[in-house]
Amino acid sequence: MAADRIRHVSLSSVTLPLDVPVSDAKVLTGRQKPMTEIAFLFAEITTEDGHEGTGFSYSKRAGGPAQYAHAKEVGDNLIGQDPSDIGKVYETLLWAGASVGRSGVATQALAAVDVALWDLKAKRAGLPLAKLLGSYRDSVRTYNTSGGFLHAPIEEVKARATQSLKDGIGGIKIKVGQPDTREDLRRLAAVREHIGDDVPLMVDANQQWDRPTALRFGRAVEELGLVWIEEPLDAYDAEGHAQLAAALDTPIATGEMLSSVAEHVRLIEARAADIIQPDAPRVGGITPFLRLATLADHAGLQLAPHFAMEIHLHLAAAYPREPWVEHFEWLNPLFNERLETRDGRMIVPDRPGLGFTLSEQCRKWTVDSVEFGKA
Repeated sequence: MAADRIRHVSLSSVTLPLDVPVSDAKVLTGRQKPMTEIAFLFAEITTEDGHEGTGFSYSKRAGGPAQYAHAKEVGDNLIGQDPSDIGKVYETLLWAGASVGRSGVATQALAAVDVALWDLKAKRAGLPLAKLLGSYRDSVRTYNTSGGFLHAPIEEVKARATQSLKDGIGGIKIKVGQPDTREDLRRLAAVREHIGDDVPLMVDANQQWDRPTALRFGRAVEELGLVWIEEPLDAYDAEGHAQLAAALDTPIATGEMLSSVAEHVRLIEARAADIIQPDAPRVGGITPFLRLATLADHAGLQLAPHFAMEIHLHLAAAYPREPWVEHFEWLNPLFNERLETRDGRMIVPDRPGLGFTLSEQCRKWTVDSVEFGKA
């Protein structure tokens, strides 16, 4: 029986506007401007036998156009490839762009294609991606982040937390890392009092502390029973994170900003986190994410993938240790389908593949596109 082949590829650059400008500690410390939009790279792949797959990568603030430009340069190498040979295809694209390396934009551009190929493979099998990978569970613990940003007054944060819990989301994460740590502690105490001691609560400093500040904060909040303190230090300070993880009872979580498996290996080897937070689009797709997940499980780490719940729900469901998945409703306008949350968990959809189709609104937000092969 002849192998199926990739016949057509469409790449699209899409800009998603946010309803309100979003600020975390990087904005309050003057390192970034408020975020007003997210740039996406979508890949849609069709085979000779009519199978289809859709995947995406993204960038917050700068980087989206660069991902799209790189994907355009290497995209023609997909035509005629067997879509089942995902590893081989990935290597082909890596070598096509070898001069720009194997991390960052170079592989984030490939992530959209890689996710699309896994989506296609699961659809062809008639299975949700989690089932194709070999899931351990049909739902994953979930927590909300989008209601806890620093631009929101504390009363709004509390109201959003209440709504999230009503909507079946299990945990609440709020942003910290302001220039005045006392204000962080006041907001955190207010949220803990509002939601009660039994609701899982996390904080995220977005890399804004030095080592002494992080240690003082960690000691000050031990009694609050936080699930984790996220990104207390610079993302590449493996030694500092390791020191915090050893000194504090509260678990340390980090990893979302790293853009390769190799960078995560350094975290793992340094014992720099109790909970690792890789982002499949940022590390180059599902193929490298699965390599990383094997290493993390071997090291006994918990998993809480960053953002992109539409992809990460499936990957978390296939992780041996009970994970968390991050709930963001920001991407909802891009898709026709929605994910269900119930009793503190996000339910793996029974639809084949990732379980999503692109909305008409997503098409309207397309700023550029290119096609390879025969439509």
